[in-house]
Amino acid sequence: MDQIDSEQNAIADISPVPNHVAIIMDGNGRWANNRGLPRLAGHRAGTENIRRIIRTFGNHGVKYLTLYAFSTENWNRPDEEVQGLFQILADVIDRESENLHKEGIRLRHLGDLDGLSDKLQRKVNGAIELTKNNSQMTLNIAFNYGGRADILNAVRRIVEAGLQPETIDEATFARYLYTNGTPDPDLVIRTADEMRLSNFLIWQAAYSEYYATPPFWPDFDEAEALKALKAFSQRERRFGGVISNGKRSGD
Repeated sequence: MDQIDSEQNAIADISPVPNHVAIIMDGNGRWANNRGLPRLAGHRAGTENIRRIIRTFGNHGVKYLTLYAFSTENWNRPDEEVQGLFQILADVIDRESENLHKEGIRLRHLGDLDGLSDKLQRKVNGAIELTKNNSQMTLNIAFNYGGRADILNAVRRIVEAGLQPETIDEATFARYLYTNGTPDPDLVIRTADEMRLSNFLIWQAAYSEYYATPPFWPDFDEAEALKALKAFSQRERRFGGVISNGKRSGD
């Protein structure tokens, strides 16, 4: 409890706090290479970091957290690494689902489950079902997710539904995305000092604040999370307008 209290006191003067934080968890492989370890060791270290980041952002009032775990492009990696990532996902579900449930966290999957084994699909769906009524925080895991695939999938579903063009606005379109029911991210964090979106939430992040930081994902700790929250609180979000005498107006 002392650690939680100190964290809360440390950001008591930081406002606003983002409602939805999305993270591109980059640098696991480089973290491992720097230590002479196989890449999968870095991915496992990265999953160990997830627990403390959920706790840190949750303590600070973040209600939605989205983690980019496996992209549609990651299928191009060596098969050994891909299969290892699947096994890590299965291990994490087995180990963490009950804990997430006890802490009131709702788990959602963003992306396409096709390509995953039936067994792994059952694990994912079981964790989603177990936690579906929780409301403390929503944790979105983007696994086999791509922003372009998300948009194309939404278009196909709209066509299948037979919607007339004149009835389709941004709100309607958003309901057909994987993130339906989740507000757009206020803050997108990318670790390992990279400056790309990498096909992540490209519709949803249109007006997100971006924050790139040097540490590899396994080293992105509570102190680094605090820096990101502080940086966000100092941004002036105009959403395409300008601030004049405290009032927002158009460009």
